[in-house]
Amino acid sequence: MRVTFVSRRQFALGGLVLVGGGLAGCGGGRNKTTTATPPLGQATSASPSPSPSPTGLSYHPFTGASAGLTNPVIAIKIDNTHPAHPQAGLKSADIIYVEQVEGGETRIMAIFSSTLPKKVGPVRSARISDVHLLAQYGKPAFGFSGVQSKMKPVIKAASVYDVSDHGVPPYYRDGGRRAPYNLFADPHKLLAKAPHATGPRDIGFRFGDAPAAGGRAMASFTAAWPAEKIRFSWSAKAKKYLVSYSGRPDTAAEGGRLSADTVVIQYAKTTRSRFHDFLGNYTPLIETTGTGKALVMRDGMAYDCTWSRPSESVGTTFTTSDGKVMNFKPGQTWVALVNDGKPYTP
Repeated sequence: MRVTFVSRRQFALGGLVLVGGGLAGCGGGRNKTTTATPPLGQATSASPSPSPSPTGLSYHPFTGASAGLTNPVIAIKIDNTHPAHPQAGLKSADIIYVEQVEGGETRIMAIFSSTLPKKVGPVRSARISDVHLLAQYGKPAFGFSGVQSKMKPVIKAASVYDVSDHGVPPYYRDGGRRAPYNLFADPHKLLAKAPHATGPRDIGFRFGDAPAAGGRAMASFTAAWPAEKIRFSWSAKAKKYLVSYSGRPDTAAEGGRLSADTVVIQYAKTTRSRFHDFLGNYTPLIETTGTGKALVMRDGMAYDCTWSRPSESVGTTFTTSDGKVMNFKPGQTWVALVNDGKPYTP
């Protein structure tokens, strides 16, 4: 059972900084709503909720639902390789980003605000693309296991509250798993170390009814990276997209299948960053600012879209081929960041 995290009114938005080598850049609520939402920066005309969000929207800007409108935001890096499965806590995430890392594999950056699980992991290290993505969130808490030495100044300068692992609680090792796939944390306790983490801000997502035209039926889609594939299959019974990892059902440590209400396949240029792992493999740099193509899937239908993020300080908007706002289905959104050309291999 999902437990709603107690609201904390933390409205101050931290300053945004552009960092890193080569400045790149570019909804888990579960209560359905059909209220169409306004363009980025425009206030909603819908009746406000009893506890309105600081964004001016009457719903949570990550999920389209009413829970946790002023809760602080925390992003946590989670391993996504075979030894890391099943992961804990992903069912409670508002947004799940899938990012390419060294060797053509992927890791997950999960965004939590409307609800928090008791356990998240396996927690792994941060990457340069995380910093560029998180700039649109204000100044959230950021949980991760560590970074390579060259990345430490980048994290220090970034617009995040560093709540990474320093070998002490609230991080702990799960004795039933082998290292390095056994590091977990309680996000409630991580947020206690970042009391000024900002609350939800408008990141460009819009929720409401699906477009009346322009979509096509699509039962499934497979997002591919050089060493990994994730398949999203529409289930009419569950009214969600069921997730499969490398041909197998992707299950959660707490039980059940991982799934998404909206799936975004975001095509973004992927190149080499100035960072690399201990084996010499270059860390990919995913350019998430600018514009590009996207495929948005909801309710068993797929829509060809354009994504736009003019700078790192603003959110990412999605429009249909006829220039209209693409409404996501209220609930959890998965954003799979794939290369806009052929898969990039370090």
